[in-house]
Amino acid sequence: MDISTPLFVDLYELTMAQGYFLENLNGEAVFSTFVRKLPINRNFLIACGLADVVSFLENFKFSSDDIDYLKSLGIFKDEFLDFLKELRFTGDVYALREGTVFFENEPILEIKAPIIQCQLLETYVLNQIQLQTMLATKGARICSVSQDRNVVDFGSRRAHGLDAGLKAARAFYISGMNATSNVLAGKIYNIPVTGTMAHSYIQVHSNEFDAFEAFSSIYPDTVLLIDTYDIYEGVENVIKLSKKLGDKFSITGIRIDSGDIITTSKEIRKILDRAGLYSVKIIASGSLDEYKIYEIAKENVPIDGFGVGTKAIVSEDAPFLDIVYKLTEYKGEGKFKKSKGKSTIPFQKQVYRYIDGGKYREDVISIYNEVLPGDPLIIKVMENGRLRDGAVDELDVIRERVKKELSMLPDNLKKLQKSEVVYPVKFSPSLEKIRTSL
Repeated sequence: MDISTPLFVDLYELTMAQGYFLENLNGEAVFSTFVRKLPINRNFLIACGLADVVSFLENFKFSSDDIDYLKSLGIFKDEFLDFLKELRFTGDVYALREGTVFFENEPILEIKAPIIQCQLLETYVLNQIQLQTMLATKGARICSVSQDRNVVDFGSRRAHGLDAGLKAARAFYISGMNATSNVLAGKIYNIPVTGTMAHSYIQVHSNEFDAFEAFSSIYPDTVLLIDTYDIYEGVENVIKLSKKLGDKFSITGIRIDSGDIITTSKEIRKILDRAGLYSVKIIASGSLDEYKIYEIAKENVPIDGFGVGTKAIVSEDAPFLDIVYKLTEYKGEGKFKKSKGKSTIPFQKQVYRYIDGGKYREDVISIYNEVLPGDPLIIKVMENGRLRDGAVDELDVIRERVKKELSMLPDNLKKLQKSEVVYPVKFSPSLEKIRTSL
């Protein structure tokens, strides 16, 4: 089943689109995607998901099967369905480059197109930007406390669906993780893939030592899982194997997936070192997140790498963003909401960022065509329905951008807890005047 169809839409978007069509309301509109408020334990977010959005827009087309299904619902007129048959995305897209740090109320992506086109994109845009931004931010937090240790994505099996598992691997790689265990993600995104072994391989052998010997004979440079039965017996079996293989022993590491990782890893490191296995690394996995990894790093625990799964891929402590897709302009006229707690600001926008002493100092949101000193963050990504050259970056470029962006964040924003000092996001004088007059 192809889920890239324009039918990945909430019904009300289609019924409104038919209303626009029948009322001959299809002027140029601007819809803005932004996060109203950061989650309570986030000081920043990292933009991610743009590549999927623009690919979807370039291939936007209702199939004959889509049209037949819509007709079967009995609520759409034939002339509107004929219109949908020929509908393609012809608008412009403005966005932050993937990997850019941003804050609440700042536009991540804005679409400028006939309103029917804009309206039909809401669900897909929010779905992709929300998931990938949430996970790229989670991944960056995890990597920021790992103290340059390798971090690998093990989370696909706990992801909320296949698409989420794949997009998570991409977002995590952008955020600084070194590899993924998901082979399909490796193929699609050219991300390094890695893996060790599961308990079942050991269990089908008559004993743990035989399992280690058999696996290492096939994969000499592998990592062995040592906690199927008893962690310390597992280590002794690794040492026994090293003695049997002598110079042919090339096991690169052992993995601990349970128990008191901090205490156990310290003891295991001593045991390995006493046996002369200084080069054998210790890899930890099992319900790890930035908070647990921070504790491990703070204790100077001899762990060389981490496999992160469930708590990372569902972003356990902040599993959603207060992200919205709102009309801000129609036929050149500013549009806004005044709903309590959900108000919006009219017009297409730009964001200017200011730097002081090598650190980000403040951002200013302006009307798009308003020229201010500083570095504008929003770029034109698509024009007349086609992707502009250089608008979407390769993953390694985005990965480097994330690293640079995080290095320029004020130190208080890098903490895992909410900072008492919020990063300043202001409005330009002209936009502030409009905002206060609403």
